[in-house]
Amino acid sequence: MDSDMTYGTRERSRPYDTTEPDALGAVISRLFAIRGYGRVQADRQLHLAWKQIVSEEVARQTRVLGLKNSVLLIGVSNGALLNELVSFQQQELLQKLKEEFPQLRIRHFKFKLRGDLS
Repeated sequence: MDSDMTYGTRERSRPYDTTEPDALGAVISRLFAIRGYGRVQADRQLHLAWKQIVSEEVARQTRVLGLKNSVLLIGVSNGALLNELVSFQQQELLQKLKEEFPQLRIRHFKFKLRGDLS
């Protein structure tokens, strides 16, 4: 160390970060997003909403598979039920979902035959 340099006056290689620290809520929100906790909560809400708008029998034979671009994807265990849902119940169920769960912002259903749900 040079003799003419006094303690604490030498220049640092990196300047200090002068930005304010992040709010705790923002940090927790980012952590939830990274870990996928928000997705788990959203999936649970979709499953509960679906079970509330359909009959118990339909709920047993279907499963929410996901949500993409405001389209709710529903797996259906058999072709007869798939035809019933698409041809006769889709509009009524969509209206019911929009009324009871407007925060989900579902625009449409897509039903998919899934034999593994039997």
